[in-house]
Amino acid sequence: MSLQIGSVHVPENVVLAPMSGVTDLPFRQQVRQFGGHLVVSEMIASDAMTRIQRHEKEVRKMHGDCAAESPLSVQLAGTEPDEMAEAAKMNEARGAMIIDINMGCPAKKVTKGYAGSALMCDEKLAADIIKATVDAVSVPVTLKMRLGWDDDNRNAPKLARIAEDLGIAMLTIHGRTRCQFYKGDADWDAIALVKDAVSIPVLGNGDVNSEEDAKELLERSGADGVMIGRGAQGRPWFLAQVSHYLATGKKLPAPTLEIQLQTILRHYDAMIDHHGRQGVRIARKHLAWYCNSLRNATEFRRIVNVLDDPAEVKNQIRSFYEPLIENEIKLDQAAA
Repeated sequence: MSLQIGSVHVPENVVLAPMSGVTDLPFRQQVRQFGGHLVVSEMIASDAMTRIQRHEKEVRKMHGDCAAESPLSVQLAGTEPDEMAEAAKMNEARGAMIIDINMGCPAKKVTKGYAGSALMCDEKLAADIIKATVDAVSVPVTLKMRLGWDDDNRNAPKLARIAEDLGIAMLTIHGRTRCQFYKGDADWDAIALVKDAVSIPVLGNGDVNSEEDAKELLERSGADGVMIGRGAQGRPWFLAQVSHYLATGKKLPAPTLEIQLQTILRHYDAMIDHHGRQGVRIARKHLAWYCNSLRNATEFRRIVNVLDDPAEVKNQIRSFYEPLIENEIKLDQAAA
């Protein structure tokens, strides 16, 4: 099933979620390698972007040509309508095909500044930001939010109607309130209330860790597609697996360990190239996710988490995976 987001046509209805510190350029590249279509950048602070020369971290987030990643959605967060509008213009000029407004991030460092999901508590300011952003650019603008601030303030359907009236092209709803953070289960049934409130496409988000999860979310919510976040960590091929399952009802097997090793080494090199020496530290969480279910993963993590030389880390990656690959080959031969 495809998605029509304003003027942008996306051939699949499975989208990579924006995750701060995760969905950087190197990770987005790996997702695309396996056939992922629409990906969303990690959140960029609009105030930092408009004063970019003083924010090296934002420079790294903006590294590269958005048009080269087409279709790429760039997510912005902020509390000042004028700054959000200016940041949206800057990213449109860089080639972003979609601008996404963050009203879902629950992190205290974001919400204490009244950005992210805190904006759901101020519908007037939320509306001003939406209007300013939509009016500033010619590309579609989307909105990602939660069910509300807490269980007593589940105002996502109301805010969704406001957003649609102001020109938002698509909504993504994470099935938790802000006060839940990531605890408990995502409420996929509550997403249906938003879907029923608007006529624009709605994506469901939260707790999609298997192909069956994606199918059930769509059935229970009536959503037009699914956005996958933490379920893709350590599995850049997962979006393609979900898309295939939704289209055919059949599962694609995970890549062989040999292909996974090639992916990890390619991803590691890209992180070092993109982030410089900081990439060694940033890569550690990705390595942990990749090997999470494999034998002796704890020992592998213990070793690589104290190494600072990229060449040594890559040697350890090979030393960890190669015996597992050899065993996998033997098992396949025995089965044949």
